[in-house]
Amino acid sequence: MTDLAPDLTAKAAALLDACRKRGWMLTTAESCTGGLAMAGLTAIAGSSDVVERGFVTYANAAKTDLLGVPPALIAEYGAVSAEVAKAMAEGALARSPAQVAVAITGIAGPGGGSSEKPVGLVHFACAATGRPTAQLRQVFAGNRDQVRHQAVAAAFDLVLAATRS
Repeated sequence: MTDLAPDLTAKAAALLDACRKRGWMLTTAESCTGGLAMAGLTAIAGSSDVVERGFVTYANAAKTDLLGVPPALIAEYGAVSAEVAKAMAEGALARSPAQVAVAITGIAGPGGGSSEKPVGLVHFACAATGRPTAQLRQVFAGNRDQVRHQAVAAAFDLVLAATRS
């Protein structure tokens, strides 16, 4: 069973194939998506040859405990920031034998937004062994479910781009 729409399932399958071709194992570090990206990847039979592990770090303490995100970084920039997304991805990569990690942190709503950080704001980072960490910032429209699904699609796209470079 997967919570992903058919288009995201197809994107997940393409991502798994791209990682296989590179010989990469993949790990995820998720906050606002709460494991939805990992659920989509592992819903596909045979994903175990690519999917290494997933970190669901919804709370700030989990980001620190599991991924090594410095509390001072969260205090300065907030959990929903480019800086924290980068630290999450790099922490996930460092704490697994995977060659690529993707991080997702955002505000899925319906509450929790502000003028500086509106509902729908999501920061992403993709860390791959021996490469600079790629980052992305998006503001998605829609309800909580729609924001989360769009975030998973963007995360998959970010990793797919890394497999092509």
